[in-house]
Amino acid sequence: MKVKILRLKDNTLIDARILDSKYASVKLPSVVDGWRFNFSKHSKRKGFETYILVKEDNPSEIEGCLIFEMKKEIEPYMSFIEVAPHNQGDDKRYERVAGCLIAFACRLSFMKGNDDFKGWLAFDILEEKKEDEIKLMAMYSNKYGALRYDETMMIITPEGGEKLINEFLK
Repeated sequence: MKVKILRLKDNTLIDARILDSKYASVKLPSVVDGWRFNFSKHSKRKGFETYILVKEDNPSEIEGCLIFEMKKEIEPYMSFIEVAPHNQGDDKRYERVAGCLIAFACRLSFMKGNDDFKGWLAFDILEEKKEDEIKLMAMYSNKYGALRYDETMMIITPEGGEKLINEFLK
């Protein structure tokens, strides 16, 4: 799927793609590459679908990664999402990477969700420190419209998902 990410050094939208990792000829990132999650390992789990976001002009460098699954074969769930280390912090290169991946997960929730779960996207925020969890939940709420469901779970409603899809994927 074609998307646009924002190159921060000159405020220019850059052509990028979200690809199923099965059809991409890149090594999935892991903690040894400076990433927080081991996408290389987790992608091998049964039922996990792994997607990468790459720039069209440099498809060998991953800008962000997403693992999506269907819990109990009916509930859309975003298991892991992370932007590349070079897209974090004050010196990050690109913006909109996480937004594109979250919107893509919302799109999958409409395509794969069943019955009452169609269009709903659930995910958990699990951090070592409670204050980090609270900050991250606030960011997902403010930036992506996610709602807190219980202690660690957040959801994006079908209406919120449609909004993200229109903002990041169209």
